Amino acid sequence: MRTIIFTLAALAMNTAYATGLATCESGDPSSWQSKDVLKETLIKAGWEVRLIKDDDGCYEVYALDENKARTEAYFHPVTLKRVTLQEKH
Repeated sequence: MRTIIFTLAALAMNTAYATGLATCESGDPSSWQSKDVLKETLIKAGWEVRLIKDDDGCYEVYALDENKARTEAYFHPVTLKRVTLQEKH
């Protein structure tokens, strides 16, 4: 039940509003790797991926990480490297 609520809450977020926590200078979306490639990479690393969406040129991932901790992480869509978050002031 908790998983369903978490997924629905993540889906309810409007993707038109970027969080500003991470930005990626990722260029034309046609050069991006697919979300499926990122998902498979994360699954192989032990993550349980719930949702991947576009956010300010990054892929924003909601998942349980390899330690089963609830995680919101950002990845560069071209390199699929994890992006460091900017602190909000």
